[in-house]
Amino acid sequence: MLPIKKYIFVDLDNTVYPVKSMGDQLFAPILSLIKNSGKHDATIDSIKRMLTRKPFQYVAQHFNFDDVLTTECLGILQNLTISETLKPFDDYVVLKNIPCKKILVTAGFTILQQSKIQQLGIENDFEAFYIIDHTKAHVTKKDIFETILQQKKLLPHEVLVIGDDANSEIAAAQALGIDAVLINKIEANFIPPQITTVQYFEELLPMFHWQLVDA
Repeated sequence: MLPIKKYIFVDLDNTVYPVKSMGDQLFAPILSLIKNSGKHDATIDSIKRMLTRKPFQYVAQHFNFDDVLTTECLGILQNLTISETLKPFDDYVVLKNIPCKKILVTAGFTILQQSKIQQLGIENDFEAFYIIDHTKAHVTKKDIFETILQQKKLLPHEVLVIGDDANSEIAAAQALGIDAVLINKIEANFIPPQITTVQYFEELLPMFHWQLVDA
């Protein structure tokens, strides 16, 4: 018998939409700052590629940004917004129409993530939004998932987590005994074989039974 899912916890970046679709709009100010500083251990192209996949704090640590450069970049990113309309993945409508409740859980800078949500036009697609801003609080996606489970009185088997990062939302779900599916739309370099992976949202439909419950 297929598991019955009442809620889906959904990641944002590279799950709902492709980060690369923003082009240089998002990264130009900090890439210019990084390039001019010379205080890092990588090429600008390498840094830009990782910025499309990982939080800035991870990138800064990975490429050995010094404290001054990190602080200057954070100062820019904390107030950055997206002013152009963003487009979800073409098959996002399939996820949107799955008959169960959905909660978006994303990590990033509060103002920036809020502007992405607005420009994507997905405000009405989710019951709730959680933005994990590491400049404000030291919480993880695992912490947020646990909080939602408690608040909604949900059991782990009643929830599905979907996202693009094996080491973030997928690992958090697995640690809590929640089913997780990695959405691999941007060709991740390596995905551990024990992780269930799909490319299209349609592939989720026959994997579970879906139950729409009252909020």
